[in-house]
Amino acid sequence: MQPVRVIAASKRYDGDVLVLDDVSFEVRPGELVALLGPSGCGKSTLLNLVGCIDLPTAGEVSIDGRSTNALTDDELTQVRRDRIGTIFQFFNLLPTLTIAQNVALPLVLQRRPAAEVDARVLRALKSVGIEGKAGSAPGQVSGGQLQRAAIARAIVHDPAILLADEPTGNLDSTNGILVLDILRALADGGQAILMATHSSEAAARADRRIHLRDGRIESIE
Repeated sequence: MQPVRVIAASKRYDGDVLVLDDVSFEVRPGELVALLGPSGCGKSTLLNLVGCIDLPTAGEVSIDGRSTNALTDDELTQVRRDRIGTIFQFFNLLPTLTIAQNVALPLVLQRRPAAEVDARVLRALKSVGIEGKAGSAPGQVSGGQLQRAAIARAIVHDPAILLADEPTGNLDSTNGILVLDILRALADGGQAILMATHSSEAAARADRRIHLRDGRIESIE
């Protein structure tokens, strides 16, 4: 069973605005797949469909073998909470919480025991090399460290699929390489990752590259 399968998926808004048109692909465990294309080509819409934020108008998106169109609102919420991790370009960390508290949020939402939360947060922070920043506020660390914290938060609950939306877009080249090294290591360790990017350097680290244009797949390489 593949973590993500997209089968002939299309998405219309307001009844007639076609944003995605007959898109099909899958993401396997241990694979980093890059979504490429100009602004407005449908990358963000596709991430929203895979992330269970939105549903396809036609076709199917399945997470862990479950079609999102067949799920109730409560079931979609559960899939988003338990099976999906998301890394954002602008980090989206809460400024009033420490780095460790931010990373813990997915586990807190799952109501995990405190001892388990502490152990898994420490493991996630170590995996991205910022365990020494656990007690710092987001405003006290660098942009690269913020993005590594965002990665730790996205993986702390062992999601089936990791979504990365322009993960290096707000970083300098040095920190961008560090983040790509982490994503590559996660994929090599078995994580399924779908990454939207404009960066040729980021795309070069992927196992496959899906080129979108005007809502359709132009090529897969």
